[in-house]
Amino acid sequence: MAITARAFKYGDDINTDYIISGKYKFKSADMEAMAVHAMEDLDAEYYNKVKPSGGFLVAGKNFGMGSSREQAPLVLIHSNTKAVLAKSFARIFYRNAINTGLPVVECDTDLISDGDDLELDLEAGVLKNLAQGTEIPFAPLPPVMAQLLADGGLVAHFRKHGGFAV
Repeated sequence: MAITARAFKYGDDINTDYIISGKYKFKSADMEAMAVHAMEDLDAEYYNKVKPSGGFLVAGKNFGMGSSREQAPLVLIHSNTKAVLAKSFARIFYRNAINTGLPVVECDTDLISDGDDLELDLEAGVLKNLAQGTEIPFAPLPPVMAQLLADGGLVAHFRKHGGFAV
């Protein structure tokens, strides 16, 4: 299944405090309420741009570095971020994203501009840049991780299968 959305591009070293500022860490457990603050220190309008029709957050190297807070991928999910596309990810963020149901794709993001319309096929391992007519291949997720995403994350997977069956 392909996901189509607009690219919202940022740079390298986007840490979890840029994704959701630590000042909101204990203010609320309501991810919908916290999502309005997603990326606000880099782009105060991120939520307003992405929420209506969804979008891909596109970045450079080392996306999600910093603390291991699960709020970071959760606020992106609740802001209607369809996936994060980056050259590389901090490992803890990467696993938290998969565990919460947020698709993350390591690929060359140099051929993507802010505002490009993209089509992501997680199973085929292809990202099409519809605006530029290019394709960016990437390594598909291992089957167990793809299943976790398909089920909506780790908790949803456990509920669905009564444990860790794939």
